[in-house]
Amino acid sequence: MDDAIREIYETIKMEDRGPGCHPMSGMVYINGVKPGDVVECRVLDLRCRPTTPYGINFQANWGLLYDTLGKEEHVTLYKIDEKTATAEAVFTYKYPGFLGTKTGPITPPETVDRRPTLKNIRVPINYHIGTAAMAPAASGKINTIPPGIFGGNMDQRNWSVGSSMYFPAQVPGGLFCVGDCHSAEGDGEVSGTAIETNMNCLVQLIVRDDIKINNPVLETPTRWFTHGFNSDLDEATRLAVLEMVNFLGANKGLTKTEAYSLISVAGDVNITQVVDQEKGVHCSIRKDIFAMK
Repeated sequence: MDDAIREIYETIKMEDRGPGCHPMSGMVYINGVKPGDVVECRVLDLRCRPTTPYGINFQANWGLLYDTLGKEEHVTLYKIDEKTATAEAVFTYKYPGFLGTKTGPITPPETVDRRPTLKNIRVPINYHIGTAAMAPAASGKINTIPPGIFGGNMDQRNWSVGSSMYFPAQVPGGLFCVGDCHSAEGDGEVSGTAIETNMNCLVQLIVRDDIKINNPVLETPTRWFTHGFNSDLDEATRLAVLEMVNFLGANKGLTKTEAYSLISVAGDVNITQVVDQEKGVHCSIRKDIFAMK
């Protein structure tokens, strides 16, 4: 950890952390934003902090196979190499104790048995934002783990530089926050985390009155993505597809029947993550099909 990150750990007491395990930056008040307005968050730049070119994958107690693989938590440290655009595992160790769901204490290196792992394997890096949100319309401390209509811990690996996430504002000023950056992640994020990495983010917030949404919608250079969140994966899938039906109706002029047919023949449904209490599914469709003659 560099000095700025270490200061966060040393000045925020354990009892003041959480609920949830994500250090976040914010809240950002956006002038003129009212509940129901749509705010675009455009990612302009994501950079691994140069003094800490590392990230960790945590096989966590909330991971998909925690009970199946012996109820053990493990940490794998990756080194980020921006010249080759890859991440390489340095070592792994069994996590001492039980992490729970709060940002954990610092583990002294001499207290664990670090072993080489994943030799001769390099993972392509894909910098993206794991958690960002407009503040939900709720009082008190907010758990950062489950995503919702406000955004949050979506773990959408396609939200990288050059892409925009659209959020429906829930409170006056929006109160935007961002954190939980990743170097690489597979759809599903099955062990509980991606390669969690300290990053510097440059984003642009734009109030939009030309797009209608009910849940977060991602726009990449080639695709639109809608999202559904629910503790039941089937229901999350239904909500993601329904959101795409509504999105195509509100923004492309399609009837519900037309949109439903188009999604079935030209859309894709993928699991975003299955480890954040509310499971995530995204439904995507190519943008170029609307320009074809």
